[in-house]
Amino acid sequence: MFVTQVLALVSIIDDIYDVYGTHEELVLFTAAMERLDISAIDQLPEYMKPCYQALLDVYGEMEQKISSEGNSYQMGYAKEAMKVLIRAYFEETKWLNRRDIPTYEEYIKVAQVSVGYPMLSITSMIGVGDRVGKEDFDWMLTKPKIIEAASIIARLMDDMMSHKFEQQREHIPSAVECYAYQHGVSEQQACEILNRHVESAWKDINEAFLRPTPAPVSVLTRILNFSRVIHMLYKEEDGYTDSTGRTKDNVTCLLINPIEIYDQNNLLN
Repeated sequence: MFVTQVLALVSIIDDIYDVYGTHEELVLFTAAMERLDISAIDQLPEYMKPCYQALLDVYGEMEQKISSEGNSYQMGYAKEAMKVLIRAYFEETKWLNRRDIPTYEEYIKVAQVSVGYPMLSITSMIGVGDRVGKEDFDWMLTKPKIIEAASIIARLMDDMMSHKFEQQREHIPSAVECYAYQHGVSEQQACEILNRHVESAWKDINEAFLRPTPAPVSVLTRILNFSRVIHMLYKEEDGYTDSTGRTKDNVTCLLINPIEIYDQNNLLN
């Protein structure tokens, strides 16, 4: 529930940085997010305040819950991961403000953070009890190979499916535009190369599961599952921005019209 609430709010925050906020407003919002304190809310424009308040409320509720379990230290990791994400969002707005086209290497260094997977990987482990320890959170903050790989898969699959739609409005260049511009190739050629990067990232995820594993398998599996979600959403279309197609069908099949599984013993009776 906690990670779902945070993800919903991050989707709004992403739009604030991408679409709604002016540079001056985003300077204020970024400063407030660095504090994550109710005293910072007065400096924000009115339309930003409900989202900021909601995020503080969600964090406050979870902090209360895990404090009663003796795991209050976990909230520090969640907040730090959020701050790192916000810094990446703000870095991208600087490119847009300056009308910069970064190199692919400059872009992917920031974009594999702004895609949100490093933050979600840590946030998803908050409140799971003794299945994860401080050393596991410390490990996740070191940008391990599996989180970088999952982030690259998410960012590149998203960019390849959504870049044409996003370039219809004022938006930072995607990995496709950055690579094509830097190397003087067509967008189609850039996508072919980026698809190879995605394939390589999947190999890095598989490698992380070879024993001895760098973290508990339960932690690695959580990261793997985020990549599975991205694969489902972006394999053939942008199923996140437009959820009326295959995404709706998949959710319908899972929750509304699930496949019925009968107990074989009952069938024999």
